Amino acid sequence: MSKFREYINETVTEMVHNVSWPTWKELQSNTIIVVSASILIALIIFGMDFVFGITGEKDSFWKGVLGLIYRL
Repeated sequence: MSKFREYINETVTEMVHNVSWPTWKELQSNTIIVVSASILIALIIFGMDFVFGITGEKDSFWKGVLGLIYRL
């Protein structure tokens, strides 16, 4: 049990004194970057799905590039 207690004490000491935590401003700017990149990647994937005709519906109006190729 003493090894476990020592481990906890060392972990707390490390997290409080040795870890460099980001400032609130850095955290906000990094969060904005991550959210923007996530939205951009989601839009790119949506665009690729739409262009290539991957809709999941057999009777959809737009069959995409693959639909045009398959009709030939």
